[in-house]
Amino acid sequence: MPTVSANSLDLSPARALTNLSTADLIERALARGEGRFADNGALVVMTGDRTGRSPTDKWLEDTPAIHDNIWWGKVNQPITPDQFDTAHRIATEYMNSLDEVFVFDGFAGADTAHRLGTRVVTELAWHALFAETLFIKPGSASDDGDGSWKQDWTVINAGCHKLTDAQQKELGLSSPILIAQSLEKKTVVILGTQYAGEMKKGIFYAMNYDMPDQGVFPMHCSANIASDDPSNVALFFGLSGTGKTTLSADPDRSLIGDDEHGWGPTGVFNFEGGCYAKCINLTREGEPQIWDAMRFGSVLENVVMDDKSRCVDFFDVSVTQNTRVTYPVDYIPGATIPSVGGHPKNVIFLTADAFGVVPPVSKLTPEQAMYYFVNGYTSKLAGTEAGVTEPVPNFSPCFGGPFMPRRPGEYAKMLSERINQHGVNVWLLNTGWTGGPYGTGSRFKLAYTRAMVTAILDGSLSRGAFETEPYFGLAIPAGVPGVPNDVLLPENTWGDKSAYKAQATKLAKMFRENDKHFQLSDEVRASGPRA
Repeated sequence: MPTVSANSLDLSPARALTNLSTADLIERALARGEGRFADNGALVVMTGDRTGRSPTDKWLEDTPAIHDNIWWGKVNQPITPDQFDTAHRIATEYMNSLDEVFVFDGFAGADTAHRLGTRVVTELAWHALFAETLFIKPGSASDDGDGSWKQDWTVINAGCHKLTDAQQKELGLSSPILIAQSLEKKTVVILGTQYAGEMKKGIFYAMNYDMPDQGVFPMHCSANIASDDPSNVALFFGLSGTGKTTLSADPDRSLIGDDEHGWGPTGVFNFEGGCYAKCINLTREGEPQIWDAMRFGSVLENVVMDDKSRCVDFFDVSVTQNTRVTYPVDYIPGATIPSVGGHPKNVIFLTADAFGVVPPVSKLTPEQAMYYFVNGYTSKLAGTEAGVTEPVPNFSPCFGGPFMPRRPGEYAKMLSERINQHGVNVWLLNTGWTGGPYGTGSRFKLAYTRAMVTAILDGSLSRGAFETEPYFGLAIPAGVPGVPNDVLLPENTWGDKSAYKAQATKLAKMFRENDKHFQLSDEVRASGPRA
């Protein structure tokens, strides 16, 4: 074995298996006992004791070069360069101790003018398969370039190694799990968690920092395009579980991507080459495109499967409610490949309101668009983060706070400029609760939500009549085809009107408390709830 320094990964050909085919990675994952085949051909794996992201274990190296650009706080927790170097050394020494590692070399960014060369080094074959699926493989159909590759970022996934007590003491930390990122060294180090989503979100975080310097607005959103009109592009902003993947997988529209995009000078483009969908309570009838994407080459995380029949029970959440399926974007019929599109006509903000008082659909003024984007109200849904067991009301700036290194105002300014330049309609869509709060009410029927989205995207809803809702000042449509009128105004769905008023007032006050954290113009602040 070649001699390497303490901080250098040994990626000699004898031990580093680079850009293996999908079939080879699956074969090795099965041989190593990392997973099992389901009856649909997907690889079923478990992520260990962490079945969601670990945001409290995420740390950012603080250096003079990046310090003033960062929105420091709970999301962006600083560690020193010495601490980062120690984490890097621990991960490197562990990876170098293994007989073999898997390497994926690819891209983040389907627009060849705006992409990052990404190297992912993993211990587990299925993690390499995940990387191959979620990023863009050089020379693949999703790669519209010349097939060449240049390394920008590195992910070292030593997730099978939990930090020992001595290593925690050396780092000055108190957890066996660490996700450390250096924007200057362009490196992500993962220790102690096998949850694959940490890899994709680490690179999304990198894109959120690097892309604004290239004139690209990075977005936590899904995107699709009308099958018969390439100018009819739509974006769906929202946190995990609010419906980005479900609503963008539309048989009448072509999928661009389900989670992470950039909006550049020529339009929008996918950061990824695959999709990472929640599959709790998944049925063929409810989400046929996602159901059919579960086949050879896809990965099912933390689902419960019968040992004999190899059938998956998507309603069994005994492992976690954050069950996931990963598949290439071209597993969705008619997906746009390469994953690029023009400037959007409609932007939809998705919220899963646990209070049950936000209208199911409302049209936003430009000022309201900035207000609701910066506040980013939703509910964290069970399982998406460690320790979250039921929906928790949450304000996540820009509908992606956990992945935003820069200040929210910078991203909001980029959105505002593009909305004004391209005359975009902006909507707020509640995919959460109606008829009462979580525990009393019920989630909006997916059929109703899809009908609202259809009316938005075909242009009919913006041409209809609206009335103003009293608590949030939102413009509510008088009617939506396929949706009962009483569903459109939340108060009508509550049996106890005084309880509705109390909940609406409570949420409005929460908005007002939260908006104090941001520098907003008088016009934008005045467009918020009427607390």
